[in-house]
Formats: sequence, structure tokens, C-alpha cells
Amino acid sequence: MLHQFKQHIIGRRFGARAIMGVALSSLFAGLLMASSVQWTPMSVAQGFDQKATRAVGTSAVPNSFADLAERLGPTVVNVQVTKMAPVGDVQGMPDLDGPAGEFFQRFFRDRMPQREPHRTQGSGSGVIISQDGYILTNNHVVDGAQEVTVTMADKQVYKARVIGRDDKTDLAMLKIAATGALPVAPLGSSTDLKVGEWVVAIGNPFGLGHTVTAGIVSAKGRVIGAGPYDDFIQTDAPINPGNSGGPLFNMNGEMVGINTAIIASGQGIGFAIPADLAKPLIPQLVSTGGVTRGYLGVSIQSITPELAKAMKLDERQGALVSEVVPSGPAAKTGIRQGDVIVGFNDEPVKDAHDLPALVAKTPVGEHATVTLRRDGKIQKVSVTIGKLPSEQATSEESGQAAPSQWGLQLQDITPQMARQRGLTEASGVMVAGVQPGSPAERAGLQRGDVIREVNRQAVQSVQEVRDAIAKADNQDAVALLVKRNQGSLFVAMAK
Repeated sequence: MLHQFKQHIIGRRFGARAIMGVALSSLFAGLLMASSVQWTPMSVAQGFDQKATRAVGTSAVPNSFADLAERLGPTVVNVQVTKMAPVGDVQGMPDLDGPAGEFFQRFFRDRMPQREPHRTQGSGSGVIISQDGYILTNNHVVDGAQEVTVTMADKQVYKARVIGRDDKTDLAMLKIAATGALPVAPLGSSTDLKVGEWVVAIGNPFGLGHTVTAGIVSAKGRVIGAGPYDDFIQTDAPINPGNSGGPLFNMNGEMVGINTAIIASGQGIGFAIPADLAKPLIPQLVSTGGVTRGYLGVSIQSITPELAKAMKLDERQGALVSEVVPSGPAAKTGIRQGDVIVGFNDEPVKDAHDLPALVAKTPVGEHATVTLRRDGKIQKVSVTIGKLPSEQATSEESGQAAPSQWGLQLQDITPQMARQRGLTEASGVMVAGVQPGSPAERAGLQRGDVIREVNRQAVQSVQEVRDAIAKADNQDAVALLVKRNQGSLFVAMAK
């Protein structure tokens, strides 16, 4: 019996081993067969089309960036800058530029440290855009530079001249006396760039030499408050100090942006100037050293929900005209305060941010068609575009009203006040103060603002303002036209 039991156990073990052997043999044979048909587990498991999945995978996850880095690296340069800067404030000493600065200078002049200028060093990156030595970089990299030195990828060093600058887009053009034809970065289309595409940033962060980083396009059309023509590409490709002015490439090896800014408190949040914004400016930077922009002669602001309700606007699309510059191109055409510009040369104006760039790129002297909404009706007017003055600082450039804080205590404008502020006595009604928690505070009125209209009705006295507001007592919001500093804007005071 014991002998038969042992044979039974041995037979079961042998059977199990045999079965396991057959299973392993089958699995091995299956793997050999699968290796010849490009097996895609995810496609099979989820029923996806295998060819489509491989195509997406190839474009979305590159195997390597080595070829791009090797080919494009020589087009990127390091920019070393020497500037003269004042000595910083000494710790523990009073702020000479603060409110009490004059007092300290008058009574403690002998004890104050002498703040003499001294040489400082800075660095950034640049990209070669012509074989004869034109290099594009950021304006903030070379701003105030006394000496600029460019180091090529092959370690050759050149003295560079700053031949063009534009602080509004933060672009600058350098020129070196190249000895022979230089490698050039091909310009691509940032307009065709899509969110989610891979991009490669090449630069010189921290002075370490050429560094290559990669990421995807996180967003387009970002407004970060860097200037009047904000339209940045956001990417999570690591961009560090020293990358400024360096190129952002797509996977075709085309430059689609110029790396410019980062959010220091964030991780993987970098911004690049779109190549299509830079393209039309490059010839001007080379030939004239600056940029000439078109000028419409209006101040504009975005339409908030409160303003739309107070001004009885059916739509929020467009740029609200808060002021028309006297004798400017818009004034000559008949564009009025309160008009809403919804199109420019057949391109839609969805928000106040859209208009400045459209106007700026229009050649001076050219006729443009402005589509506007007035009293609920669409009109088209032809405007001859003027030249934007270099010192122009209206909200036509910024595309948005300045932020404000509210409060409403009114005061008639006296002759003395009018003389001090350069106003006429018929300019409106002065905001003398703010009341915490009031509708005026929530709306953003500031002390010193001058209320000129209430619900499109001109006002010249405190009583007229009160009467106009009382007249609109059954409304949810009241629209005010306010003069602030050298400009005007509409605000909506809601209950």
C-alpha cells in the first residue's frame, strides 16, 4: 500500500511538471510569435486601432532629443553683460528714497555711506538668426549694458553691439562681426503650435554652459503683466536664470519662441515670447534700432459682468472705449466714449487684450476698418492709423484698466482744486474718500477720481450725482465714467 501511495504521489508530481512544461513551452512559442507582429498590449486590451496608437505615441513621446540638441545647439549663444549699478542700501540705514528720505539726507548727510556706481556682471542667452551675425535676445538681458560679450557653442568669443531694443515686447537685437557664415536657427510658426506639443529649450542657465531641457506647451496666449503686448507661450520645460533670450524649438527644429520669464514660486512654469510676435519686429530692430507701431488713439478696458449689466450691454465681447484722445485717429473718425470695438480689419476683438496687438502691427498711414457696437447696433468705420508716440502710455497699449480700490464720498470741484489738478470747474465731481464695505469700494473707485457721467448722463455737482444715482435706484448697477490721472474708464457700482 505504501509503495502504491508513493507511486501515486510521484505520478502526480510528474504530471504537474509535464503540464507546467507544456504551458511554458506554449507561452514561449506565443512570445516568439508575438515578437514578429509588433504586439501592443494597451491597444489589444482596450480595443484601440494599433496603427493609430503607434502614431500618437511616436509624436507624443519622442525617443530622444539628442539629434535636435546636436543640430540646434550651435545656434545658441551665451550673452555676458557688464553694467554700472549703484551700491545697494546698507543694512540698517534709512531708505533715502522713502517718505522720510529728504529728512535723513538733510540731517544725517555726513553719516550716510557714499553710494558710488560699480560694475556688475549679468548673463543670459541668445539665438543666431542670420549667418552674418545678428543675434536675438531679451531686452532685459542687455538693458543698461556698457559691454556685451557673446560666447559661441564652440567657445569663440565676440564683442557684440546692441543695435535694436523694444522694451514693450522685451526683445533686443545684437550684432557681432562674424568670421564666416554662422549656423542659423530656422524660424517656425508659433500660431501653429498646439497645447500639448513637445518643445525643447536651449540656453545657458547659471553660467554652466549649454543646457538642453524639454517639456510640453502648457498654454498659449498667457497674460502675465510683463508688458502691453503680453501673449506668452507657457511651457513646463525647465527655464532657469540665464535661459532668458534663448530659443524654444518645436520637434521640427524650428524656433517657435524666445524664453523670457519664469514664476519663481512655481515649478515647471516658464514663458516664451511667440516667434510670430517677433517676426515683424526683427526687420525694424535691425534697420532702425526700434519699433514703430500703429496708433488708434483710444483708451479701452474689458467688459466686466457688472459693467455689462449697468450699461445694458447684451454681450461682453469686445473692447470698451473709455476715452478718445482728442484729435487722434479715432476722434477724427467719430469713435465715441462708450463704443464697444468688436472687430479690427475683419479680425474679431473678443476682449480688450486683443486690440492693442492688432493696431500695433498695422502700418502707419494705412486705412483700417473698425467694427463697433453702439446702442446695440453694429457699425463699421474707416480709420487712418497714426504713429504710436514713444512715450504713449494709454490703456490702448495695456488693453486693460488699472486695478483700483473703491470708496465714495463726494466733493464739488473748487476753482483752487481745478487749478491744482489741471481741471476745469465743469470737469465733474471729485471722489474725496472711500467707505469700507460700500458698493463704491467694491467697485474700485479711488480718492481723487473725478466722476464725469452717471449712466451716460453728464454731472457737474454732487447733487447731480446723487440725483442720477437715485433715479437709477431700481437698477442693480450704475455705470460711472471716471477720470483718473490722465485717462478715463467706466466702472459699474453694484448694490
